[in-house]
Amino acid sequence: MFFTSVKPSHISSGAVALLVSYTGSIAVLFQLFDTLNLSQNQISSWMLALGIGAGICSIIMSLWARQPLLAAWSTPGAALLAATYTGAPIAEVIGAFILCAALLILTGLSGLMAILSKLIPSSLANGLLAGVLFPFILACFNTLQTAPTLMLAMGASFVVTASWKPQLAIFVSLLFGLVYVAFSNTAVLPDDTSWALERPDFITPSFSLATMIGLGLPLYIVTMCSQNIPGIAVQQSFGYKPPVSMSLIVTGLVTAGLAPFGGFAFNLAAISASICAGPEADTDPNTRYRASVLAGVFYICVGLGGAAVVAIVLALPPALIAIIAGLALLNTFSNSLFQSLQHTKERLPALITFLITISGVSFWDIGAAFWGLLAGLILYHGTNHLRPIPQKT
Repeated sequence: MFFTSVKPSHISSGAVALLVSYTGSIAVLFQLFDTLNLSQNQISSWMLALGIGAGICSIIMSLWARQPLLAAWSTPGAALLAATYTGAPIAEVIGAFILCAALLILTGLSGLMAILSKLIPSSLANGLLAGVLFPFILACFNTLQTAPTLMLAMGASFVVTASWKPQLAIFVSLLFGLVYVAFSNTAVLPDDTSWALERPDFITPSFSLATMIGLGLPLYIVTMCSQNIPGIAVQQSFGYKPPVSMSLIVTGLVTAGLAPFGGFAFNLAAISASICAGPEADTDPNTRYRASVLAGVFYICVGLGGAAVVAIVLALPPALIAIIAGLALLNTFSNSLFQSLQHTKERLPALITFLITISGVSFWDIGAAFWGLLAGLILYHGTNHLRPIPQKT
């Protein structure tokens, strides 16, 4: 049985991945809701669809492949929608989501993405992962200035437990943080929090060529470039061979099914997936998928709880989220940085990938992770075809 073989490290990794996923995107989501002028019922439905969709995708992909394949909604896609929405009827916006889903499915069926993913060497995948994780590590240690007592308590518990039983380190550190918050009364839950289960609100889609081209096509491009490509690279950096085509088909089908309820685009996760794919989740790479399955279960629970569960997550001090995320990713970050620079011939492309990724540059609403990987690939494959200039004797 699956649940009889679950370890505390699976539970803590899944929970931390969930915290990182929600806290890293909730502000962008609510900006989107405000831009689209959604009603309260529609907002609740969209949160329900996003949680259930990410959970279903995570569970199906992880159990199918026996790999820690965590799904998420497209946060860059949400930012793109909020920035480019021009007032089209909400039914046409839903139609654009369905176009994005269809393109994801077609990309998976064609197998093109699986072929392209084989061109990414492990050094560049690790450089990309290190660059993606760097802001989380930095934010963790910045709390020494803003919340030193909490950081020292959680950090000390992490170090002590890691020296004794590494797989319990994150679990114990998170427990220390929650106990500290409970006794310091730093978590404030809004008085108007609703504890009722959320209900779906179906919006019948309609299809407009202008809206599909203006919103649906860019949503697909951003989701592929800023989410799926880094997500594939993260899996490869841990030594996994992700079933790319299957992942795109699953996320595309779930997007199509939940689009009328607000599930605008689902994809492979990168940052939160690295928490479930790292050694903190399990020393055995073959059983780390249990952490991503549990994260999927937590996604569904949060989706059903909707506003109440999100309110609980947001009630936690930002410093606690930053600390636990940074500690959970610390070992993965150090390993990925080491692996990216290990081979002399690949060091420069990997370093360029890392530096551009942490720079935060963005062009055409596509984030730095894609441009860092693209620059690294060009440099890597370009230098491999260069021939040394013969020396005169």
